Amino acid sequence: MPRPKADFDDLRPLEFREPTEVLDADQMYTIYELARLLQGVDPDAELDVETENVLLDWAIPWMLKFAGSFVFAEPDGDDEPGYYGLAPDA
Repeated sequence: MPRPKADFDDLRPLEFREPTEVLDADQMYTIYELARLLQGVDPDAELDVETENVLLDWAIPWMLKFAGSFVFAEPDGDDEPGYYGLAPDA
């Protein structure tokens, strides 16, 4: 449910780090690994579903904003996520 802005003490602009600040140019990552790295969490960390969902809430718009900076590789199987990495010209 929406809340009035007056309910919040601290409103900040939405800022995203550049993909080259977050990712290694020679690696490919799942969306889950990207989400963790974006928040400074170890990409292999075990997280509960609720935390994982919050991290994804940040990662998806970040990827859309910088879509031209990424390349995509098909997943290994139908039930697995795909892989993303920095485009050669990123």
